[in-house]
Amino acid sequence: MKEIQYNISIKSTTNIGELNAKEQELVQRAQNAANRAYAPYSQFKVGACLLLDNGLMIEGNNQENASYPCGCCAERTALNYANATYPDAKVSAIAISAFNSQGLVDEPITPCGICRQALLETEMKNRQSIRVIMNGQKHTIIAESASDLLPLAFDDSQL
Repeated sequence: MKEIQYNISIKSTTNIGELNAKEQELVQRAQNAANRAYAPYSQFKVGACLLLDNGLMIEGNNQENASYPCGCCAERTALNYANATYPDAKVSAIAISAFNSQGLVDEPITPCGICRQALLETEMKNRQSIRVIMNGQKHTIIAESASDLLPLAFDDSQL
């Protein structure tokens, strides 16, 4: 049996000031979006903010539903709006932040599997990596591409 290794690179910082000004704004807007989330069941509010190549920033937040599968994650809310409203714009970055009952979560949250797949599909559509910035109280982690978050991804080559 042959072993195959996949190498990814994830950065981490405890100083948000190490991000560039646009990325710092993305994080702040993701936090603002999280505070507007509709999360009456989990009380776990997630916000996302996309940076498009045309300079626009698009916010999204999680939208819960008593029928849980009907809800939508913050990342997909933002992606769906951006893709529907600006179909020719490319997503260059996304920031994600979450709040629980104590405030901004200590550890950064990562996108769920469905959101990772949606981000990857957007990368493939745009033929451009999406920088993923995941923010928490203690530190922020950064992936240079959504594909770093989803090794062995399902893509159109498998159809």
